[in-house]
Amino acid sequence: MKVLYGTSNPAKFASMKRITDSLGIELISLKNLNMSIPEVDESGKSPLENAKIKARAYYEAFKMPIFSCDSGLYFEGLPEELQPGTHVRRVNGKVLSDAEMTEYYAALAKKYGDKLIGRYKNAICFIVDGETEFCSFDDSLATEPFMLVSKPHPKRVEGFPLDPLSVDIASGKYYYDIENESVDKSAIDQGFRAFFEKALASLE
Repeated sequence: MKVLYGTSNPAKFASMKRITDSLGIELISLKNLNMSIPEVDESGKSPLENAKIKARAYYEAFKMPIFSCDSGLYFEGLPEELQPGTHVRRVNGKVLSDAEMTEYYAALAKKYGDKLIGRYKNAICFIVDGETEFCSFDDSLATEPFMLVSKPHPKRVEGFPLDPLSVDIASGKYYYDIENESVDKSAIDQGFRAFFEKALASLE
């Protein structure tokens, strides 16, 4: 089955292609389409709402099997009004630069004693045709929890402003300091693979 992944991000596409290759899915991205890509208003209040908004907009535009994903950042014990959710980069109506994001979240971590535990929760919406849709916001699609700290790592990578503040809970190390060691991503991969396996099985 040829399936469109509603993303133009090459890293996200490569990761999902690795997950779906063994399932008989021929994955293509928005960049593979020689067509105008519609603007999508990601105004949902949750990752699942945004995943549905994107998938439905792309399905209407291209009329082919399509899935879209979205994610949000959530911290344990943080009041609802302070939860980043789907608006990780937008604070008090302002879109923050990378440097501003690092500064804001470092201050937030300091306020909570460098003990903020967060995780990215992912959602997916897969539309096969006008009548068949599969969606999930299951915990099996979420990342492992991590610790947010106030003292940034000196390394910076453009577009990833929270990475300098992210610490592996088990080892207490910055993820940047364990990047060459084994960081297990298999659980979340298995979550997405199980989602597609279940969806494809129901089509048989």
